Amino acid sequence: MTHHHQLNHQDIDPAALSIVTNLQSRGFVAYLVGGCVRDLLLGKHPKDFDIATTALPQQIRRAIPNAFIIGKRFRLVLVKRGDIQYEVATFRREARPDENAGQLPPGDNIFGTPQEDAKRRDFTINALFYDPISSQLIDYAAGLADLESGIVRMIGDPGVRLVEDPIRILRGIRLAHMIRFRLESELKAAMSRHAPELAKTALPRRREEILKFLRLDDPSLAFLTSYDLGVLEPVSPTLNKLLSRSEMAEVFVRHLAAFHDHELHTPNELFAGLMFAYLLTENAGELTTGARAELRARDIMEHPVLHQLMHNEFGMFKSEQLIFAKAIQLLALLKKRRDFERRGERRQIAVASNEAFPLALKLAERIHWLSPSDLHFWREIGKLREARPRRTRRRRHRRPSPAAPAHNVLKSTS
Repeated sequence: MTHHHQLNHQDIDPAALSIVTNLQSRGFVAYLVGGCVRDLLLGKHPKDFDIATTALPQQIRRAIPNAFIIGKRFRLVLVKRGDIQYEVATFRREARPDENAGQLPPGDNIFGTPQEDAKRRDFTINALFYDPISSQLIDYAAGLADLESGIVRMIGDPGVRLVEDPIRILRGIRLAHMIRFRLESELKAAMSRHAPELAKTALPRRREEILKFLRLDDPSLAFLTSYDLGVLEPVSPTLNKLLSRSEMAEVFVRHLAAFHDHELHTPNELFAGLMFAYLLTENAGELTTGARAELRARDIMEHPVLHQLMHNEFGMFKSEQLIFAKAIQLLALLKKRRDFERRGERRQIAVASNEAFPLALKLAERIHWLSPSDLHFWREIGKLREARPRRTRRRRHRRPSPAAPAHNVLKSTS
């Protein structure tokens, strides 16, 4: 249960250590918890440091400078240190059968002991606590053994826990691929059995998990595992249908790998890479050979299958859909470098002024859409555009013509 474990303290964030020290000095139990402990034990540098404590939210706020209570259903404290935020949560427990729900605090705010808190977490390797002051590793869920064996195992009955929150299915798949562990057999079987429950979850939550898939070192593996387990079908029937054709699956994986780059990190860019991989696969190379070079933004936005995929399955915002559509249209213009050289600098700058230009350039680079000299040309135009002061144009108010054509989703840049 408790192990003396000397982790590499140089990898522990000084601000997180300071928060733990502050709370312990005031008599509270306080530990590092979850993914940061798991990563420290695996020799990785954690992205985030979370803290769990016996202190109540108001007590944490009073004890720690720049601390703010957030949430209603799950009240926790955000501590800001520069651009970095640290989550400090009070240990929770499940409601007991003999407790009257009407007398309990609203939401998920029933506070408990560290042991009770560990048992309600999702996976054993995410339920480890570490006391950086005494160098003690606290393990109430046998997570250390699973960490050493390379297994992702659910705490409690996987069937019950996955029905309780089906998003844990996607979380488990992502975790396994993120740290290259295998899914425990009972968990794997329960994921397949309860996959239809994912259709009942909120689209914004599924969207966040898809984005986390796309931030993995190899996103295609998480999508393929989801397909193999029958998990992808309720999340994205369109993508599931594509992967059901083995020859198409291979093409999709290859295209998705081309877009996987740590320079593509915003939701806009990540979704654009995923959508373009889908588009290139379904069009079987028509885009790259130029057969569909004049594809317009409106074609993308109004295509029923693409709309279904972007809006209903991936949960992309309208602005994200639009910038992707604009980037696809811009790809055709980028091919016309010779034309734009003749048209002069003003027209070139107009292309680079389009909000989707940086994204279009990144997409073009990753599929070798442009020759090296063309790519260099447009990059220089982009730099020239950035160097110029942005001018605000005064709009002339005109009465719209009754016969005016429908508004194009992309302003002409040629």
